[in-house]
Amino acid sequence: MSAIGMYKLLRRLEPVRAQLCRHSVYENLQSIEDIRIFMEHHVFAVWDFMSLLKSLQGELTCVKVPWIPIGSPRIRRLINEIVLAEETDQIDDRPISHFELYHSAMTEIGADVRSIDAVVTAVRGGTAVEVALRECNGPVGARAFVAKTFEIISSAKPHMIAAAFTFGREEPIPNMFRTLVDALVRHEKTKLKSLIAYLDRHIGLDEDHHTPMAVEMLAELCGADSTRWEEAAQAAITALSARMSLWSTAVSEISLARMGVPRRQAA
Repeated sequence: MSAIGMYKLLRRLEPVRAQLCRHSVYENLQSIEDIRIFMEHHVFAVWDFMSLLKSLQGELTCVKVPWIPIGSPRIRRLINEIVLAEETDQIDDRPISHFELYHSAMTEIGADVRSIDAVVTAVRGGTAVEVALRECNGPVGARAFVAKTFEIISSAKPHMIAAAFTFGREEPIPNMFRTLVDALVRHEKTKLKSLIAYLDRHIGLDEDHHTPMAVEMLAELCGADSTRWEEAAQAAITALSARMSLWSTAVSEISLARMGVPRRQAA
């Protein structure tokens, strides 16, 4: 039944996955300034990805004291392996999270990190995510994207969170990021070294390791439950649609900047 459920889910996702691959964002990265604007939007997705992942870890493993075994050992292994690479990957002989790597790439290219830094600082200080987003003066589309991610997290349904994680994040990344790399290589590579390293790392990691693990995890979580498969499909579609909206708002701001329209002032 899980194989049938996965097949039906993938068929449901085909149209929105195809739209995402054809999105105009890739052809609109025509200058370093375009890439800066894109990164100022995309960094919010890089940041909230970890909350999606850590919520799964919290639901599927024991992160409390005293420790007790929870759920499937196989699922625990899958999620902990993904967390290890995402939160403390080994890049150039140093451990670093992929968010911190992306943040470094933004600094390298001269992108504005003030909005995302304002969110992280506020959340670190105990501010609720929705308040931090409202006060950071970040891109409207990026804030809407994060809000949708946390809406899925708040469902507290591991199969829905796993579906958004698997098919809204991990599975589409290799194709998306290959297209981004192709769009970036025509620019000055010295300024994009860290960004291209980030994208290349995800292409290999997600395609060869994390996507198969995430698919296996989702299949085990849904099993033979048709209701869970339906909820998983809806969560995946929601996540993919949110990504397209994020890309569209980035393209809109890139277009406005080219016309000389003043940009928002970051926090």
